Amino acid sequence: MHRRTIIMAGAPLVAGVLVLSACSSSKSSSGGGKPTYTIGFQGPLTGPNAQLGINIDYGVKLAVQQANATGNLPFTLKVAEADDQGDPAKGPTAAQQLIGDSSVIGVVGPTFSGATKAAEPLFTQANLASVSASATNSSLTDPTNGFKTFFRIVPPDSAQGVSAADYMAKVLKVKSVYLIDDKSDYGVGLAGNIKTELAKDGISVTSDSVAAGTNDYSAVATKVANSGAGAVYYAGYYADAAPLAKAIKNTSFSGKEMSDDGTNDPKFISLAGTASEGWQFTCPCLSAQAATDTATKAFVTNYTALANQAPGTYSPEGYDTANTIISVMKGIGSDVTRAKVVDGLKTVDYKGLTKEIKFQPNGEVTEKGIYVYEVKGGKITELGTVDKQISG
Repeated sequence: MHRRTIIMAGAPLVAGVLVLSACSSSKSSSGGGKPTYTIGFQGPLTGPNAQLGINIDYGVKLAVQQANATGNLPFTLKVAEADDQGDPAKGPTAAQQLIGDSSVIGVVGPTFSGATKAAEPLFTQANLASVSASATNSSLTDPTNGFKTFFRIVPPDSAQGVSAADYMAKVLKVKSVYLIDDKSDYGVGLAGNIKTELAKDGISVTSDSVAAGTNDYSAVATKVANSGAGAVYYAGYYADAAPLAKAIKNTSFSGKEMSDDGTNDPKFISLAGTASEGWQFTCPCLSAQAATDTATKAFVTNYTALANQAPGTYSPEGYDTANTIISVMKGIGSDVTRAKVVDGLKTVDYKGLTKEIKFQPNGEVTEKGIYVYEVKGGKITELGTVDKQISG
């Protein structure tokens, strides 16, 4: 039996050495020194949607830096990074890179749903915990998958899908929606959940699919404009949402424009330019910049100092995920094993910046909240939770 303890996040950054490693050695201890363990990160660090992985990676690095700097850990921490480019085909190779490093006792990630689905059988086989800060495909926590070491601190697309549909129906009050997915596990799953809920809300839906990486979105943009829909919702990532936004701007479409957490990043604005203005996003994520509490303000300052950029989408979630793993390790002591970390995560109760992190038996986080954001004046602004928007 494991005792559940609540641990507070947001410790101030103090001077210390940031111990990072792209390829770390095994747990070691010499001359009576502390053992060294590694927290892995898997996600896109290169590729068209790399910023979403970079956001999380720096959150992990900050958590490790702060933990080491306290000086009171019974071990030293390192970070190992495995770049899967957000590509399902590269997910298993990246996972194996971390699994093969015997000092890695827990992984933050994978970041994208497709890569997660491809990598999880390997993590389960290695009994290595992977805790995603961002992979939202609903099927990932289906017990029939057998992903016994997978956890995530964000709610699934079934929750975001319901909220996105209800927001369009009850807040935007549209009568019809043109729904586009990017043919990825993430996009198809989210679009399916949105479509189901829109039907329940009595909203007419036109569904379409355009593969990620398409160069010319003019054809689908024309179909959106000709549909007469009150809103268009794109289920995919910012690298493709941006050219879609540009193409739609060149049509007569006058309805509401929406997308998801995969698009909710300043990179969308930099790629889409003025076509991004007015776009809204649903996201199971917290805007660190919009927070007013002391701990989150300190996080923004410390993250910016480390990364030379402000926190982005899923940066605070990456920080919370790493700190959740660290809190479990601290409860274990100096003799940390992969199996002990997996067991500890099953009963962890960690108060993070974004939420209180506790997991259901299938690895799903218990606390759920979907936020709405809007591009205003060239910046992404948090409007609040969907529930608050609906209730007024």
